Amino acid sequence: MSQGLVYIYSGDGHGKSPAALGRAVMEAATGKSVVIIQFLKGKGVEDTEFIRRLEPEIKVFRFEKSDKNFFELPEDKQMEETINIKNGFNYARKVLATGECNLLILDEVLGLIDNGIITVDELKSLLEARTDETDVIMTGISLNDEVCMLADEVSKIETLKFKCW
Repeated sequence: MSQGLVYIYSGDGHGKSPAALGRAVMEAATGKSVVIIQFLKGKGVEDTEFIRRLEPEIKVFRFEKSDKNFFELPEDKQMEETINIKNGFNYARKVLATGECNLLILDEVLGLIDNGIITVDELKSLLEARTDETDVIMTGISLNDEVCMLADEVSKIETLKFKCW
């Protein structure tokens, strides 16, 4: 058996999460199972309604309880949501340790590091918990060298604006 790979989709451009979702659909189409855990997006389900129709091949989880985006919340509510987010992160560890899926997508997990919710060491520990042949995709805007070292492949998505004459 080969070791699963770790991919990062990062950058300030739009399309990181849709790229990960596209990969999820490709994997599911070949009979593989996918778990998606989304962070920092609130509990709203309207933007994941379509993908939820692909269960049980693709399972989507959000552990946040508020309908609002994490950054729109007052500080006391952010503290509460931080606990929920960490529960989601711990669930990801369980998914990897049990080999529950072929592909785990940690959508916006890099933002957890940026905001001090988790550390790079915690992310490294999570990735070390995975079984053979489980691929992981991590998305987020910011990226540092320490996080890059955790990945087999890093894709940077940028928005380029071209001036038309």
